[in-house]
Amino acid sequence: MLSIYLTDEHGKLNEVNELTKGCWINLTSPTAEEIKYVVDHAEIPEDFIRDPLDDDERSRIEKEDQNVLTIVDIPVKVNDETDSALYDTIPIGIIVTPFYFVTVCLQENPIINRFTQNKVKGFFTYKKTRFTLQILYMISVYYLNYLRRIDRKTTEIEYELSQAMKNKELFNLLSLQKTLVYFTTSLKANNIVMEKMLKQHFLRMYEDDQDLLEDVIIENKQAIEMTEVYSKVLNGMMDTYASVINNNVNFVMKFLTAITIVLTIPTMVASFYGMNVHIPFQNSPHAIWFPLLISFTLSFVIVVIFWKKKYF
Repeated sequence: MLSIYLTDEHGKLNEVNELTKGCWINLTSPTAEEIKYVVDHAEIPEDFIRDPLDDDERSRIEKEDQNVLTIVDIPVKVNDETDSALYDTIPIGIIVTPFYFVTVCLQENPIINRFTQNKVKGFFTYKKTRFTLQILYMISVYYLNYLRRIDRKTTEIEYELSQAMKNKELFNLLSLQKTLVYFTTSLKANNIVMEKMLKQHFLRMYEDDQDLLEDVIIENKQAIEMTEVYSKVLNGMMDTYASVINNNVNFVMKFLTAITIVLTIPTMVASFYGMNVHIPFQNSPHAIWFPLLISFTLSFVIVVIFWKKKYF
């Protein structure tokens, strides 16, 4: 999908039909025709548009002639139920040209939607450097928001696991762990791009822009630290609950073994009295009570011994 936006002098975002100097070209899972149209009319290298559409493309920043391509990873919710992770990361391309500002992404995402819905204050399509930094800042904000959701989800799962051990909760913990691995990898790659952007001046920046970029780097580093902390907490939880499950299994096996031994005593006594040989009191009308008394007595003694050893 190809959309073209332009802000007026009051900062109001309007969608337009033709490329205009200072406009914003937003490409979301574009077709070959849309890519060709932008390449031909905006004079952008085709690789600059196609590279961000590769799901495995690494984060980087590069410059060709007067065009600057910045690729970073953004967090998105996973809609496919077959995927075990709650969130994933996908690349987004930000292309700054002398006349246009271009964004390229594989799918629609809430970060770009905030700009298209005019929910971000103080952004203009023709202020390309500041627009780039505002997108990077919004990406960091969404990482932090998703990390807080992961923290709340972890607390819910921990409570459910404290009530009853179920495979579902353990798989949910595993999915959160997988998400944090994605976040850690993407955030560290994004941080390298931002540090490079700050040091090598790929984009022309004013003092306010440099301050904003430094704020973005701080937010991104905070997200990295949070991700690492949550990863350590999840690893500890997984190890703890694995030990708890093993202990529970051991207790159940010990309990069942003790029950089996207790029930074996009456079986052995009954087996002896079932033999075709002479036994005491076999002619007595109350002979049944003798093996029952022996079985109950021995079983009671075994139960007391096991109770003291805390097998029950």
